Amino acid sequence: MSEIKNRSAYHDYFIEDKYDAGMVLAGTEVKSIREGKVNFVDSFCTFHQGELWVKNMHIAEYRMGTTNNHIAVHDRKLLLTRRELRKLENKLKDKGYTIVPLRIFFSEKGYAKMEIGLGKGKKLYDKRETIKQRDTQKEIKRYLNRP
Repeated sequence: MSEIKNRSAYHDYFIEDKYDAGMVLAGTEVKSIREGKVNFVDSFCTFHQGELWVKNMHIAEYRMGTTNNHIAVHDRKLLLTRRELRKLENKLKDKGYTIVPLRIFFSEKGYAKMEIGLGKGKKLYDKRETIKQRDTQKEIKRYLNRP
């Protein structure tokens, strides 16, 4: 599996900025990610003592793992530059902003990375408007592709 996307993030948030962050993982967690066994439901990023952590992300236990297998849901540290961390922390102080995990992918060197986005929550009418625009675009494409 080359990348795992958080589809609901774009439905629930207006994403303004994106960052690629490294992840501190155990060996069996990397193997489970390669199998695509990740669930983003209710996951979010938060700061604790100046470090960025992703919370509530479920990485299933590796099926071939031994007694040294990882815990499925626990806080995982994200690695960003100090400058990026300060910028994100200052933006979070503004009302309505949150940091959302968008996707997990592997870099050219084979490291597991997470793309995170600085997002502002959508209201219900914004979500309806997004769905309406998507449906309109589908209709236009369908109409243009007719013989």
